[in-house]
Amino acid sequence: MNQQLSLFSKSSVPGFLDDLAKFSFSGAPTLVDTSASVPVFVNEFWTARQRQANRLHEISYRACFKPQLPAFFIDRLTCVGDIVYDPFMGRGTTPIEAALRQRVAYGNDINPLSKALTAPRLSPPTLAQVEARLAEIPFAEFKTINREDLLAFYHPQTLAHLQGLRDWMISRENDGQFDIVDAWIRMVAINRLTGHSPGFFSVYTLPPNQAVTVERQRKINEKRNQTPPMRDLAAIILKKSKSLLSQNTLVKQPGHFFSGPSTDTPGIPGQSVALTVTSPPFLDIVDYVGDNWLRCWFLGIDAETVAISRHRTVEAWTDFTAATLAELARVTRPGGHVVYEVGEVRNGTVKLEDHVLRAAADLSFDPLCIMINQQEFTKTANCWGVTNNKGGTNSNRMVVLQKSG
Repeated sequence: MNQQLSLFSKSSVPGFLDDLAKFSFSGAPTLVDTSASVPVFVNEFWTARQRQANRLHEISYRACFKPQLPAFFIDRLTCVGDIVYDPFMGRGTTPIEAALRQRVAYGNDINPLSKALTAPRLSPPTLAQVEARLAEIPFAEFKTINREDLLAFYHPQTLAHLQGLRDWMISRENDGQFDIVDAWIRMVAINRLTGHSPGFFSVYTLPPNQAVTVERQRKINEKRNQTPPMRDLAAIILKKSKSLLSQNTLVKQPGHFFSGPSTDTPGIPGQSVALTVTSPPFLDIVDYVGDNWLRCWFLGIDAETVAISRHRTVEAWTDFTAATLAELARVTRPGGHVVYEVGEVRNGTVKLEDHVLRAAADLSFDPLCIMINQQEFTKTANCWGVTNNKGGTNSNRMVVLQKSG
């Protein structure tokens, strides 16, 4: 390790900072700045190409990071059997990738939707089980429509089947009959509620990670002169299940999942976590409640009652980060690591990574480095008109911390 970097390195993982300095994924050398309080590493550390990870990850969620991000750190900072955790797990990228790499998966999110999206993929059924259960669901008997406003998205028969499936799932859960096959079917259905192709239940709308309002959908229909077509729910669920399960190399394990605030996770033992890889809500950029209102409806959750953190000032966001890091300090084992990914916001004028370092200053963490993953446009970034590395959250900016001791 060069002399400048050795001044910063307290990591128990041999050569981590030196490896970053020498790393070259696409042939370009890593840029290293050692002039600040911690070294900054800039490079393309993983691929920006679509569909380069296990297909179990192909569940859409707004502002989620690529599976290659947690994989990068899981491979370098943990061993098989270690606990890997994400307190803001969203669609479950970190715990799913941890399980695929034979680590013990822990995850938390204040929205119960996250657990419904993640847990079934750690104990997936067989495709034959899914097909058999779909055949048992009495779709032909589902004829009631209670939410006529949703006809903006769905053909009347499709909506009747969708409402019937929703009520059938809720009834089985209340009666104690709900099993891993039901959980899988519900998870896939959540992901197929709305989208922009015949592979979704709805008429053409925005991508599935952002459900528009009913009024907005009516305007889309009018502009496109479109009427919701009839969709075969069972066929769509089975087709998506076949894709998700096509690379199923996961050793089945239930994982450990919680639905609560990131600042209070009593279900996680103290000093047990080897690595946390997470990405908190970015100030006021993403409306997680608005994006997921339809998914929450399908689950029987009132999205407005989910206390998702949404901070409009940097100071409020920093205070929230400090409280989260204090809880992570409790659950992280000595020598363990936290990777806190903050993206890029407000045209690069706000460096949230600096505020993460400030939030961690009085806690039992040693700051190791800041990593900036710079990539070419992704398909999603192009869709939203994000200027690469200049706006939105297209670039990954990560603070790497190590638990003292």
